[in-house]
Amino acid sequence: MANESLQITAYLKTYCGWSEGVRAIFRKYDLAYEEKDIIQNPAFRWEMEQKSGQPLSPCVEINGQMLADISGEEVERWMIDQGLLTASDAEPDAPIDSACTDAQHAAMAAAAIQGQGGGAIRFVDN
Repeated sequence: MANESLQITAYLKTYCGWSEGVRAIFRKYDLAYEEKDIIQNPAFRWEMEQKSGQPLSPCVEINGQMLADISGEEVERWMIDQGLLTASDAEPDAPIDSACTDAQHAAMAAAAIQGQGGGAIRFVDN
């Protein structure tokens, strides 16, 4: 299968179980793709919403076909059904159909705090 002919753009979040599931499928099949982090760059979120017609992620565009609000499992199934991939029995290196873990939520919170004043936590007396 000629993976070079695939043009894949993935609109993903920095820390997200669903987004990591999509990445895991791309790693499983050694697929090249362009990642657009919608958290780090709000312009990518806007682009995703314009192309997909909705605000939920992940969204993956493959050869001009937008797959909106999709899991890694669904990306894999769609690509196999379209004849773009041959199914592999190899296990992905991350869950492909799950939400964020508590650790991922903590990482997102830590990143948000760091972006607002260098990570210092301030307590307010009432």
